[in-house]
Amino acid sequence: MDALKGNQTITQEDTSNREWKFSEILADQKIRDRWEKVRKYFFLRESTYDMTNRCNIRCEGCYYYEGDKQFARENKDPTAWSKLMRDEKARGITYVVLAGAEPSLVPDLCEICYQEMPLGAIASNGLKLIPEAINYKIHISVWGNDETSLKIRNAKNMLLRQIENYEGDPRAVFVYTFTRNNIDQVHEVTEILAENGCKLTFNIFSAPVGYDGPLRQTTASLNDTRKTMIELLLEYPENILFSYYSSVAHTHHYGLHDLYSCSYPRMNPSTDIGLGRSFRQYRTDLTWDRDVACCVPDTDCVDCRHYAAGSAVVTARLFRHATDPDIFKAWLDYVDTYLAVWVMRYEKGDNLCNHLVAPPGHGIS
Repeated sequence: MDALKGNQTITQEDTSNREWKFSEILADQKIRDRWEKVRKYFFLRESTYDMTNRCNIRCEGCYYYEGDKQFARENKDPTAWSKLMRDEKARGITYVVLAGAEPSLVPDLCEICYQEMPLGAIASNGLKLIPEAINYKIHISVWGNDETSLKIRNAKNMLLRQIENYEGDPRAVFVYTFTRNNIDQVHEVTEILAENGCKLTFNIFSAPVGYDGPLRQTTASLNDTRKTMIELLLEYPENILFSYYSSVAHTHHYGLHDLYSCSYPRMNPSTDIGLGRSFRQYRTDLTWDRDVACCVPDTDCVDCRHYAAGSAVVTARLFRHATDPDIFKAWLDYVDTYLAVWVMRYEKGDNLCNHLVAPPGHGIS
């Protein structure tokens, strides 16, 4: 795999000796086709909603049980949730992410959200089947093999139970979260998921504020994770929703904020445009606080490499990537991956850029 050779540092200046006009980049038909494909979804405008503060397992390093949000009173009134969704539509929200501790424990509220706002995703541990009537993408968290799940998530036979619930379900995307201790287990897990026809994407454990436990990544583990991601992407192209640039963006020495400048209100004081103006993170009592509003609240921002954060932070940086064909193809692959993971009926295409490309203004590592 030449793309991994030497893990060398490559800056953007190394790959381009000229200034490109955007029209010149789009002159490549493959680039233009992919651009036209993804730009149709630029209307997506998200907010997130904690559906319940209850969970049927308790995982080490869980961001939900950090900070004040875990103590918010649960609003279980269907009428209140229906009104919230209508109000959200009125202010321009087009996509919802239902999260919290475990949304599958309140399927009635999830269905109300779906009836009012039909585009969205649910973050779930996958141990309880979400009714088919709720036609959102369902992201099923996987933190290693079943031995590891028992140790750090206190759940037996977790992968088996997740597959039994969601095998063949077009809503389901299994999200393997890499820690520094489970890199070697992903081959086993991916093989099992592939044998059962499941789709898989990758995430990086991003430490909650104050967490310094054994799941936190190191420079060495990030490098190993990137190599493993690419190996699996090549081995299981039909099952893995990912790209070369996704691997760079999420395993870089710098976190997403330092690489791209986080767009979420918690780190972005601007209320003029984009997520700084539109994004809200609602707690279970249907209140929100701009000062802490983030797609993964109470995460250590310096350490944030979370796939959900990247779906907005990296994709928002169109103009930084529209500088030459190579980096723009890498960005298009990232957006194509993000849409395939998050949007029902969106099909990912072949990656346009099959080598490692550095984030604008930075090296590869």
